Amino acid sequence: MKRYTTLLVLLCAVICMNAADRLTLSDLTGGMYSAQGISGVTPLLDGESYGCIAPGGKQIVRHSFRTGEQTGVLFDVDNVKNRVKLDRIDGYQMSPDETHILVRTQTRSIYRHSRTAEYYIYNVRNRTLAHLSEGGPQEQPLWSRDGTMIAFVRDGNLFLVKLLFNNSESQVTKDGEFGKVINGKPDWVNEEEFSFSRAFDFNADGTMLAWIRYDETEVPLFSFPWYKGLNPEKKDYADYPGSYGYKYPIAGARNSTVSVHSFDIKSRVIRKMQLPLPADGYVPRIFFSEQDPEQLLVLTLNRHQDQLDICLANPRSTECRVILREQAERYVPEETITSFSTTPDGFVLLSNRSGNKHLYLYDMRGTLRRQITSGDYEVCNFYGYDSKTGNAFYSSNQESPMRKSVYRSDSKGKVSRLSSSATGTNSAVFSKGFRYFMNTWSDLNTPPVVSLCDASGKSLKVLEDNANLRQKLASLKLGERKFFSFTTADGVKLNGFMVLPADFNLGRKYPVVMHQYSGPGSQQVVDSWSAGNMGGCLYEQYLAQEGFICVCVDGRGTGGRGREFEQCTYLKLGQLESHDQVEAAIWLGQQAYVDKNRIAIWGWSYGGFNTLMSMSEGRPVFAAGVAVAAPCSWRYYDSIYTERYMRTPGENGSGYDVCPISRADKLSGKLLLIHGLADDNVHFRNAAEYTEALVQADKDFRELTYTNRNHSIYGGNTRNHLFRQITEHFKSMN
Repeated sequence: MKRYTTLLVLLCAVICMNAADRLTLSDLTGGMYSAQGISGVTPLLDGESYGCIAPGGKQIVRHSFRTGEQTGVLFDVDNVKNRVKLDRIDGYQMSPDETHILVRTQTRSIYRHSRTAEYYIYNVRNRTLAHLSEGGPQEQPLWSRDGTMIAFVRDGNLFLVKLLFNNSESQVTKDGEFGKVINGKPDWVNEEEFSFSRAFDFNADGTMLAWIRYDETEVPLFSFPWYKGLNPEKKDYADYPGSYGYKYPIAGARNSTVSVHSFDIKSRVIRKMQLPLPADGYVPRIFFSEQDPEQLLVLTLNRHQDQLDICLANPRSTECRVILREQAERYVPEETITSFSTTPDGFVLLSNRSGNKHLYLYDMRGTLRRQITSGDYEVCNFYGYDSKTGNAFYSSNQESPMRKSVYRSDSKGKVSRLSSSATGTNSAVFSKGFRYFMNTWSDLNTPPVVSLCDASGKSLKVLEDNANLRQKLASLKLGERKFFSFTTADGVKLNGFMVLPADFNLGRKYPVVMHQYSGPGSQQVVDSWSAGNMGGCLYEQYLAQEGFICVCVDGRGTGGRGREFEQCTYLKLGQLESHDQVEAAIWLGQQAYVDKNRIAIWGWSYGGFNTLMSMSEGRPVFAAGVAVAAPCSWRYYDSIYTERYMRTPGENGSGYDVCPISRADKLSGKLLLIHGLADDNVHFRNAAEYTEALVQADKDFRELTYTNRNHSIYGGNTRNHLFRQITEHFKSMN
């Protein structure tokens, strides 16, 4: 009996030891292995300091860029003089002179970039706190450049608060109405596809406000059902379901009519700019000049998105003229819009006119002053231009399409690398005046390391090395992560990475799970901790633990390798991307350690679309696949994204016709289709129409829906449940 008990204890100890060095899905989805960073970093005026939100969200603290040491407390929820009581804050904005702070609380997301919140104005000197507005939650507040006013949006209208007049509030526009007119913030499709949520700006001397107005009255309405659900529970729908309706233009449908307006704050006169804009054109950004209060830069795009005009408008006379036109053979990439930046006397434009994305410096007349970067590589991020020295700061993949470093280009074009010599991926936040920067580095095997550096790139102090996470990971039996490349039968070289089981044996044949996104300009194969799923390829490590080799390949259409590689999928989305994933599966199947009869593929959103395209490409190489939140026909997706790459269905019907729905009869492999019923981005309609096509083609499949979940499919136990279903589906491969 004693011998039996001893053996049982030893067996339990071995089981516990084995469990301790294994990943679990609940730990992964619960955030146990999430990397740490620095939250809410804001460079401060002195050029020596930055503000950030302290852990717990109760304080905004000041730190030295040189030493990293805390040098003060800018705001403390427990040290406010008046009776306004906050539990914590979600974010903040310093006033231009840093005498006040706008703090954000009770944040609620609307769509991907937009949100409502309750904002408070904090007086740094006397430590008092006041509501920005008591008329309801606010959206996208912005300080005037002299710090005396704040503008914000509520219910589609612009409002103005004047601090010098006891925070008096006035309403600038009155025609805003849900589903009809929006002032100062983009409608759904402009927000989603031009990646912004504030569409207004103050001029240099605080005398005027300009904004984009969206008239979406004629845009078709889309609605989806709400159910009671759980976590959160919508009790209003306990007896009968409800619904949510909003304006969503599909490809070829009517878009919002956009216009640009100005408001003279003193006279309260509203004027409409005389923009040379087609009736169906876009205004993805506006910027007032940094110095001249009478100059407003307006970026416009035609509906085909192959012509970007930069217009100079006078907000008082309303006259506009085009000072620069960027004409593209296929389309202007979104990064040209999102990276556009003003300088004291001009602007910096990111353009791929040379075949690669590079930076160009212009004056306010639209005259090119100089090309900042050039070469056979791509600029990834633009951090700023120092008008005093002529230095420009940016990141690029100069060393490899899979890696990114921080650079400085001086006034004569000399380029210096500022981030460390370690390979991997770097990003930066620069101090005012560019004397210091906060660098975040990681690679495929190393969680982020956040360091402070001086202007030459010398590391001054490590702020966060994620030592706790590295210690947790060290206790696990993780497999090797490694990059590889191969050449397809068409002669195209593709890059990828794979994650091997910890006990990998070249003499065995392993099943493979391929994950990809494949969307235009995207990159998954990067030397970064962000590669794969859940950070550090940890979901891939979980699958490797279950006996799979995990692989990711960036096919044609993805970014980092120049305009031709990225834009070759124009007018035929999914055709080359799926071909390349099939080629990758065939190449893998030729490796001695791969079981070619057990290769699976999966992806989310565009990755789900390409999963379905790949499983129905015609060559039956996939034994199984999972498509999450997948567009199944570009005829059902939004106008701006789809038409950028496909033009309209009327112009490119044959391109639209090649889709998962039309390929349903060619589906091979065991399919699991997953969708959220409240997906405002890729509507459940896609899954509904696709499954009907599969039924009529007599194809077997499994379908999983998530109540009240949007495109990200999360909340409560949702993610844990979802990834368990994905995992079990892969395990069921014959």
